[in-house]
Amino acid sequence: MRLLSAGLPSSARHLLEVFPPNPASPSLKSASSLSTPPGAGGWSPADSDHYQWLQVDFGSRKQLSAVGTQGRYSSSDWVTQYRMLYSDTGRNWKPYHQDGNIWAFPGNTNSDSVVRHDLQHPVIARYVRIVPLDWNGEGQIGLRIEVYGCSYWADVINFDGHVVLPYRFRNKKMKTLKDVISLKFKTSESEGVIFHGEGQQGDYITLELKKAKLVLNLNLGSNQLGSIYGHTSVMTGSLLDDHHWHSIIIERHGRNINLTLDRHMQHFRTNGEFDYLDLDYEITFGGMPFSGKPSSNSRKNFKGCMESINYNGNNITDLAKRKKLEPSNMVRAFSCVEPHTVPVFFNATSYLEVPGRPSQDLFSVSFLFRTWNPSGLLVFSNFADDLGNVEIDINEGKVSVHINVTLVKKNRIDISSGSGLNDGQWHEVRFLAKENFAVLTIDGDEASAVRTNSPLQVKTGEKYFFGGCPRPHQHSLFQHSFQGCMQFIHVDDQLVDLHAVEQGQLGSFANVTIDMCAIIDRCVPNHCEHGGKCTQTWDSFKCTCDGTGYSGATCHNSIYELSCEAYKHLGKTSNYYWIDPDGSGALGPLKVYCNMTEDKVWTTVYHDLQMQTSVGGNSLEKLPVLQLNYSATMDQISAITSSAEYCEQFISYSCKMSRLLNTPEGNPYTWWVGKANEKHYYWGGSGPGIQKCACGIERNCTDPKYYCNCDADYKQWRKDTGMLSYKEHLPVSQIVVGDVDRPGSEAKISVGPVRCQGDRNYWNAASFVTSSSYLHFSTFQGETSADISFYFKTSASDGVFLENLGNTDFIKLDRPFSAYLTWPDLVSFSFDVGNGPVEIVVRSPNQLNDDQWHRVHAERNVKQASLQVDQLPLEVRKAPTEGHTRLELYSQLYVGAAGGQRGFLGCIRSLRMNGVTLDLEERAKVTPGVKPGCSGHCTSYGIYCANGGKCVEKYNGYSCDCSKTAYDGPFCIKDVGAFFEEGMWLRYNFHSPGTSMKDLVSRTLLSSADPEITVPDLSLNKEELSFSFSTTKAPCVLLYISSYTQDFMAVLVKPSGNLQIRYSLGGTKEPYNIDVDHRNMANGQPHTVNVTRNGRDIVLQVSCRLSGSMTCRYSTPFSFPGCHICKHGDCSGV
Repeated sequence: MRLLSAGLPSSARHLLEVFPPNPASPSLKSASSLSTPPGAGGWSPADSDHYQWLQVDFGSRKQLSAVGTQGRYSSSDWVTQYRMLYSDTGRNWKPYHQDGNIWAFPGNTNSDSVVRHDLQHPVIARYVRIVPLDWNGEGQIGLRIEVYGCSYWADVINFDGHVVLPYRFRNKKMKTLKDVISLKFKTSESEGVIFHGEGQQGDYITLELKKAKLVLNLNLGSNQLGSIYGHTSVMTGSLLDDHHWHSIIIERHGRNINLTLDRHMQHFRTNGEFDYLDLDYEITFGGMPFSGKPSSNSRKNFKGCMESINYNGNNITDLAKRKKLEPSNMVRAFSCVEPHTVPVFFNATSYLEVPGRPSQDLFSVSFLFRTWNPSGLLVFSNFADDLGNVEIDINEGKVSVHINVTLVKKNRIDISSGSGLNDGQWHEVRFLAKENFAVLTIDGDEASAVRTNSPLQVKTGEKYFFGGCPRPHQHSLFQHSFQGCMQFIHVDDQLVDLHAVEQGQLGSFANVTIDMCAIIDRCVPNHCEHGGKCTQTWDSFKCTCDGTGYSGATCHNSIYELSCEAYKHLGKTSNYYWIDPDGSGALGPLKVYCNMTEDKVWTTVYHDLQMQTSVGGNSLEKLPVLQLNYSATMDQISAITSSAEYCEQFISYSCKMSRLLNTPEGNPYTWWVGKANEKHYYWGGSGPGIQKCACGIERNCTDPKYYCNCDADYKQWRKDTGMLSYKEHLPVSQIVVGDVDRPGSEAKISVGPVRCQGDRNYWNAASFVTSSSYLHFSTFQGETSADISFYFKTSASDGVFLENLGNTDFIKLDRPFSAYLTWPDLVSFSFDVGNGPVEIVVRSPNQLNDDQWHRVHAERNVKQASLQVDQLPLEVRKAPTEGHTRLELYSQLYVGAAGGQRGFLGCIRSLRMNGVTLDLEERAKVTPGVKPGCSGHCTSYGIYCANGGKCVEKYNGYSCDCSKTAYDGPFCIKDVGAFFEEGMWLRYNFHSPGTSMKDLVSRTLLSSADPEITVPDLSLNKEELSFSFSTTKAPCVLLYISSYTQDFMAVLVKPSGNLQIRYSLGGTKEPYNIDVDHRNMANGQPHTVNVTRNGRDIVLQVSCRLSGSMTCRYSTPFSFPGCHICKHGDCSGV
């Protein structure tokens, strides 16, 4: 090992050449390596600033796996944070990336201890450059470094964009079910075909670059009729024209494809129905073959380098090097030709100042740039002799030129061109100005160049500023500095020598990095979930979730409820609703019909098959197949059936000389296909494994010798119908009909929608009865996106809901990922992904230990973390722009307890993590101290039982008992009423306990289903009466209540249409009448009457609907005897 200076001051930058004694040594040590003997010191430049670096040359490419650092021996000099750059050539540097960011390694805290970092992914490079970012404030930069790795070797082929490399098949044709193709490439071109193969039957496979992204086009076969369309195109990656190595692996098995680019794998299935890839003659690398399709001739060949090309076990690069390919002289360069470009990287505080040729009458600049920011200053220069200045900037994705002219009245000339130039691609800008003329050209498109002939006098100045200015210029319109990269900078038709600028020989600069473009595509991989659209600036990205059905910073949270059951408990009524059965999971939302007229909610999913679809007239060679297309995918329906308590689907087979199951012992003629494409040979009303129809189960078939009515083969129409209720087999996706090929054979098929009842996930609960009890589940997988939601109820003041620990090297606290109740009115959510602990707290204005159900929703993604309790405002913490983003956990998930903390006492239900419901009940059945289910639902949901309905506790929820009310429905809000014709009446008998009698009804409209009616709590001291009516008939009796004595009560409409209440309570000769004279009640409008009596105190309330817009309420309290009456009305808008 020896220390070399690269012609630079030794106090500034250093280059180290390393010659390991053993080429396979796992440790590649520099001259300033760790554990240096006393006196050896280490690297410490004379100037400690941000322009210092230490470079190591390993002599050849190595595979690097770790880096370790120490401070300078026995000193106060050490580096606390640094970046690592790497390169194959000592030019065109690439910063080490981790978690989607340019990584900053934590350094040392003293001069002696060793801090080692294992790289998240190996780096292959010959050169490594360490750039200190921060150091000990009481000393200066000091560093000893050790790099760990091993040898690396690979054959390289250079492609010049003209010559391609063919691999010709021995048998001239290649028919494969499986393929594995792998290679590495690097290029500075954004377009080019990497490899291509095709067959005469229309099969093809092409891998190419388009706009610096990787595109795989594949077709396993199509037919001429167009019913089978096999073309499949998949795009991945971004910014692949950076002239750094990228790795590709394509693995195909039939229609299943794994496409891996730089360790990021994408799985997909090809279109069509074929599994084999049929290629003819050859597959070519580096471009299209000369005999390719004419439509493909416009595609550019690949220009760059490839290595380690492997096609189905054949090492193509090795065969080419040994001249085993035909023709053997196609490839002549087996080393990589490097481009001569020198990029320069600008951040938000950068500028680059270069000299021009002053006092020229022609102003000319050109350059290439790439950025994600829509706006930023590109170039600024003052004319000589105070003639004005020129400013070029990018503004809202366009390049604009502003020429400030001081010698004419119109003192500014503005021109602009281009659009969407902040797309991360390289774009060329050329601007030329001379007397009374200027032209702006973007991307060499002369046809769209923008010109102006405004009065203009040009005399070039001495300095040109790129990317920004040393300080904001008073004449500059645009003050935002440029963030991005530039290359091929020309000033006054001269290429700027950026290496001379870097070495201080030309111009000046601040906060720029020369020979590196550190652009990052923050939308690849796309963190916007569920089809959210990703847009970005240089520092961040944004997800647009419009039209996806999801919301949040990364479109993670569904905007719809999980089930019809959830809508019911929001007070919704029967209707069509969008539901999302797996919440934030991969399944999208679907539209279903929610029937909420019963205690259990029915969820209905429809299909497009018409009822009584006729089938007939086909041959046995091709059986008729009826396909059912649902309004949801099979996976979505499966999510509904899996969580439901019960599912059913009606199915019917009407037949005339068409046998169904061919019972009792024959092979079925007709069958249906259910979930997972499984065939089923039972029919509605029967069950799996029973080749019978409903009549066979009930033993009432038309012909007892058969188990289906249709199997008797009658010439008259017969029918076999019933419900399919084995939900693991539902839904019906196909019906194959067999016996319809004979003369006179006919069949008609009817299939109803899928109907499912209940939602086990919504009420899946566990009760924690001791503070030391907990449930455990497998490790939670939520590296970049995690959400947790659940309901809880408790009377305890604190306790941990759940916890999951991570690796000690990665997680900083013993409670890195948890949610817990710390005070009666406070919920806390904390986690640590390696950047330090983060805690989010929500404080409720009311105590949360009130034994009521409360909902908690916590989420953490790469952009932010949030916590919400009930309907309280969402608490949000933004994620840092740099640092760790992956949540790596290793322990089991604990629910109800955490290490060193008080456990949770109470109930937790409907616990979902990333869309998956954890089965608390099943785990609680085998866990001491935890009970399945939870009682006390009525304490939270009893308010939904309206109109006097009684809340009834159930094991997995509650129901409303409406039997003592005049209402029906799940919440006792549906009126129970009837239409009375003149002369009709209904009699209802009350009687004392122990007696029984039947209703006596004359021309009865309604009658009780029970023959005996007992009223155990009959009281004669008070009553409450409530009913509604509408009529146009006056006079009429609305209601009459008699007793065993002479007492009675009556409600009637007088001939005038006024309402009258008559009471006889004994002690008076005449009944007491209460007249409501305010309005005509026989006006056909609905009116509500409420009478409450307690002893001799009576309160009367009457509500009447006025014409269209008002409700009028009257209230009359009075007492017997004496009858002090106070009537009043209260009218309010509705």
